[in-house]
Amino acid sequence: MMSTLDLRGRTLDVRFLRGALPRAEFDVTAALEQVRPLCEDVAHRGAEALRDLGERFDGVRPTHLRVPADVLRAALDGLDDDLRAALEEAIRRARLVHGDQRRVDTTTQVVPGGTVTERWVPVDRVGLYVPGGLAVYPSSVIMNVVPAQIAGVGSLAVASPPQRENAGVFAGYPNPTILATCELLGVEEVYAVGGAQAVAMFAYGFVDATQLIDGEPVVCDPVSLVTGPGNIWVVAAKRLLKGLIGIDAEAGPTEIAVLADDSADPDHVAADLISQAEHDPLAASVLVTDSEELADGTRAALRRRVPATKHSERVVEALEGTQSRIVLVDDVDAGLDVVNAYAAEHLEIQTRDAAAVAARVRNAGAIFVGPHAPVSLGDYAAGSNHVLPTAGCASHSSGLSVQSFLRGIHVIDYDEAALRQVARHVVTLAQAEDLPAHGEAVTARFADEVPR
Repeated sequence: MMSTLDLRGRTLDVRFLRGALPRAEFDVTAALEQVRPLCEDVAHRGAEALRDLGERFDGVRPTHLRVPADVLRAALDGLDDDLRAALEEAIRRARLVHGDQRRVDTTTQVVPGGTVTERWVPVDRVGLYVPGGLAVYPSSVIMNVVPAQIAGVGSLAVASPPQRENAGVFAGYPNPTILATCELLGVEEVYAVGGAQAVAMFAYGFVDATQLIDGEPVVCDPVSLVTGPGNIWVVAAKRLLKGLIGIDAEAGPTEIAVLADDSADPDHVAADLISQAEHDPLAASVLVTDSEELADGTRAALRRRVPATKHSERVVEALEGTQSRIVLVDDVDAGLDVVNAYAAEHLEIQTRDAAAVAARVRNAGAIFVGPHAPVSLGDYAAGSNHVLPTAGCASHSSGLSVQSFLRGIHVIDYDEAALRQVARHVVTLAQAEDLPAHGEAVTARFADEVPR
C-alpha cells in the first residue's frame, strides 16, 4: 500500500534529500492563469460576479452574499450540545496558547536623547478563509479567528463556500457548523463565497445593493491580509493578488511525517498516517524509520485499517501516491537528517527519548512528541495552531500565530544633541554610498555644516 524508499548506506546531504524525498504534485503556476479571469471578474463586477461564480463552482447561487445575523444565531441555536462543548473547549485552549504570544513594545535608548521603539501594530482588517470542499472545517475558523482577535485586529471577515446540500434557513449559505463557530467567536461578518473568488472578494471588496442591513447596502471593504488554508485555486489566487493583499502562506496539500524506531506501536503509526491521508488524494503520509520490523508492522496495520475507514478510497489514493513513502534509514540520527530536509507540516516523533529527539528537529510546522500526541490533537484541541507551512516551507516559515497579524514599526526619536553626536558618521556613510543629499538632510539642521 505504501512504497519504500531505502536510504540506508547513503550519504544524506540536503541536496540529495531534496531531490529524493517525495512531494505532492501541486502546480500553482499552471493554476494562476485559470484564476486570473475569475479575480478580474470580481474586481470589475463585484457582487454579481461573486453570485455567478458561486453558482458555477459551488452549484449554489447565494441569495445573500453576507450571511444575515439571524442565520448565524440559528446555526448556534441548532448546534449539537456535545459539538458545542468540544468547540468551546478548543476555543478556550487556543486562547490560552495564543494569549501568551502577545508582543510588547520595546524602547531602546541608543544614546542620551536618542531612542528607537519597536511598536507592534495589528493589521487594520483581515479576511479569513475557511474551506468547505471535501470536508468541513469549523476548527479552521478557530485557528484563524483566535490569533487575529488576540492580536487586536479591529475588523474580521470570514468567507466559506455555500453548500448545495443545505436546506431551510441555511440554504445558500456555508455549512451551519462553520456559521455556529463564527457566532461562538463573535464574528459578525461572514460571507457565502468560496474558492479563488473569495480571495478576490477580500482583495477588491464589493458593494451589494440587493442586500440591505439597517437600510444600507452590504459593503465588504478590502482587507489588508488574507489567511487560511484552501485548495490549489485558493493558493493560486493568493499568489496572484499578493502585494495588493498580504497572505499568510501558499499552503499545499497536508503532510504528516512520522520519525519512529522499533519502540513505536505500528498500529498507532498506521492510524496517524491514515488520519492525514483522509484529507485529500494529494495528502502526503511519510514514515521515516530505522526498523524494518516497524515498517512491516505498519503496512500490516494499514491493510487492516484502511478498508474500515470511512474515506478509504481517498486514503488509498493518497497512500499509494508518489507523495507518500516508507523511508528506511540507518538510525535515528539519519532519520533526523531526513525529516529536517523534508520540513514536514506535521512531524510526529515516536522514538525512545522522544523529547530529546524532538529538541534536535530544526524544520517542521509543528512537532508532536511521543505516543500520546497524535496530529489529530493539534488539529483540534491541543491549543496550538493547525494552519501550518507545507511543501518544505517549514524550513523558512512559521505557522499562523498572533504574530501573523502584527507589524513591527520602528519609531525613531532623537533630539538635537543626539543627532549632532552621530551626524558626522551619517554624512560619511552617505558619501560612501554616493548619496550626498542624505548627508545634506542632516547638515541642513546645523547651518549646512558637519557638526564637530
